[in-house]
Amino acid sequence: MSFGRPGSSQILQAAPPDRGSFPLDHDGECKAMMSAYLKCLKENKSASTPCRNLTKGYLDCRMQRGLMQKEEWENIGLGAVNGSPDSRGATKK
Repeated sequence: MSFGRPGSSQILQAAPPDRGSFPLDHDGECKAMMSAYLKCLKENKSASTPCRNLTKGYLDCRMQRGLMQKEEWENIGLGAVNGSPDSRGATKK
């Protein structure tokens, strides 16, 4: 009986994410935004289009708090979304 990696398997190399790291929100700074987004998905039977303003708000929260790299909205597909919700999920203009 042998243990370990079979001799014919390839060595896998881990690759970093395309847009840098995406650290966890350990302090829950953007939890309200995430909860509002998940509630919207549930209400819309997992259709993400009606919840795009909440997506933008969540990502904005993460960018403002240094939890992800700042990026232009057009580069992540949210340039046409007007306004972003506040921490309660209400849309700001």
